[in-house]
Amino acid sequence: MNNENSDTEISALVELFNQRMEQIQLQIRKAVVGQDEVVNQLLITLLVGGHCLITGMPGTAKTLLVKTLSQSLGLSFNRIQFTPDLMPTDVTGTDIIEENADGRQWRFVPGPVFANILLADEINRTPPKTQAALLEAMQEQTVTVRGTIHQLDKPFFVLATQNPIELEGTYPLPEAQLDRFLFNVMLDYLSADEELDVVNRYTTRVDTPEIDVCTSAEEILQFQWLVRQVPVSQEMNSLAVDLVRATRPSDAKASDKVKRYINHGASVRATMSLTLAAKARALLQGRYHVIAEDIAVMAPPILRHRVLPNYFAESDGVTVDDILSDLINQHI
Repeated sequence: MNNENSDTEISALVELFNQRMEQIQLQIRKAVVGQDEVVNQLLITLLVGGHCLITGMPGTAKTLLVKTLSQSLGLSFNRIQFTPDLMPTDVTGTDIIEENADGRQWRFVPGPVFANILLADEINRTPPKTQAALLEAMQEQTVTVRGTIHQLDKPFFVLATQNPIELEGTYPLPEAQLDRFLFNVMLDYLSADEELDVVNRYTTRVDTPEIDVCTSAEEILQFQWLVRQVPVSQEMNSLAVDLVRATRPSDAKASDKVKRYINHGASVRATMSLTLAAKARALLQGRYHVIAEDIAVMAPPILRHRVLPNYFAESDGVTVDDILSDLINQHI
């Protein structure tokens, strides 16, 4: 393939990408009011092949948003309601013994993790043993049962929800699992006008809006390839590296605030995620290059669950988002 043909194919794919993203957002707006930035972050999660932790109050349409997104993408979808008695095999599946003409044989029965999109609803309500059942799937896109490796379909995304205020009966997510989520998206309250729109919509009709399929698994895999082709200058790469390194209290250039309030900063995986997410956002914004704004906007949802505050931050009322805001203002 020569460069001219390659450029032509990329241009055609960019045009298709723009059409599909516009169609998907239109379908989501049929069921979900507002939350445009959250929708963009979920789309970016899919475009870079990551996973997303959605944190929001009850009744903020977390589940509706994920279900509507999966319907518009035309992907297989499963939901797991995480509860304290959920077992790892309830997630991954298990082997059972069957009687047939050849005698007894083991047969693997796939669990709900075998889908393109898995909604892990209230993921922090199940013990760490069951939470860990997702680690291999999220990192390797495989499931190992009794020594046999089973491949998951591609694309594969875990979209997990959690309630930020109700801590009774919950189990904190292990840091290793938190680091596997590309984003920690904060789902906030709607504006007054948006809330009025919700009331007008959902208290006057009994039917649910019909969501049209806009794309396919094959196209999404193409879009993931396209995202990785977006060029990033050395200056933007250095900006991402410097910003992530600034979250580590052991770094020589760490600010006094980071050294006082942070126990552990973000890892190299966060730097890679930040650059990839910036590429995807650039495409969604209609650009084929990354600018500093992309990195600044993507930094909070990528870093807030990877930067661990200490006791002094809690006692002084300093949040991770406060610290990240200061770092972004200093570096960008």
